[in-house]
Amino acid sequence: MNRYLKHIDQQIEFNQGKNILQDDSHLSLKFIDETIRAISALGESDTETEEFLIDYTVAKVLEEFCRINQYYTFEKLAINDLKLIYRELFRDIRVRKDVLDKVSKNHYAKLKHWLLKTNSFAGKLYAGTDLIEPVACEEYSAELQVSILGIEPGRLTEPVLDIGCGRQAKLVGYLCKLGIEAYGIDRFSFSTVNLINTDWLEYSYGIKKWGTIISNLGFSNHFKHHNLRQDGNYLGYARKYMEILNSLQPGGTFHYAPDLPFVESYLNKTEFRVVKHHIGEFDFKASHLIRLK
Repeated sequence: MNRYLKHIDQQIEFNQGKNILQDDSHLSLKFIDETIRAISALGESDTETEEFLIDYTVAKVLEEFCRINQYYTFEKLAINDLKLIYRELFRDIRVRKDVLDKVSKNHYAKLKHWLLKTNSFAGKLYAGTDLIEPVACEEYSAELQVSILGIEPGRLTEPVLDIGCGRQAKLVGYLCKLGIEAYGIDRFSFSTVNLINTDWLEYSYGIKKWGTIISNLGFSNHFKHHNLRQDGNYLGYARKYMEILNSLQPGGTFHYAPDLPFVESYLNKTEFRVVKHHIGEFDFKASHLIRLK
């Protein structure tokens, strides 16, 4: 099994940074020999292994897209469509439906159509470029996140949820070492029970569940991005923002940066209090939103 996973990683690495949205992308996006041999060797009867490898491939492809642009969003329906694309690819290679060059061209055409359907802004953003540089997305140290957000770990109300905790979940780990009950959600695969692989727009936050919610340059940053985009999902973010607020316990706090003045000004002042502070050299503020009742 490990050799199959290695081949999948090698295939994704081979195409890393290439622009699938280019009209002639099929000339640079290719299957490596190891990919063809690995899929062909599966055999038609080994459906369980094939489904596992398809799930693994889809997870890795999504990670690569998110590495390129953290503002890409993929809902459950989109992920299911992506699985279908790779299920068809595995089948076409295994049964040699067409010559491999044609299979490759058809596959990357489907992938391009899927990306434009799910994130239409990418078509304009990456027009006319052969190679794509990732959008800056740095995972900050726990200490820096604490400083940016202006929080005092010893005074946090439990349980704590970090929205967009990052692959390494540095802040969650830091809080757990201090004996604080902390959880994290993000789009990565995790191996510990307090870290959940999910999209923050699809996660169910509950009602009056969390003592503290934290999101450093995560949820609110994406909310601002979508609010400025003509095709942005600003309504989806607005609804989820209110769901997050309703998931706070009375007296609970949502700490986030950057601030969201375009929505904070409309909050009911008898239910929520907003406290802001400047963040050093940054040109934005951090918000502490406290649920009053």
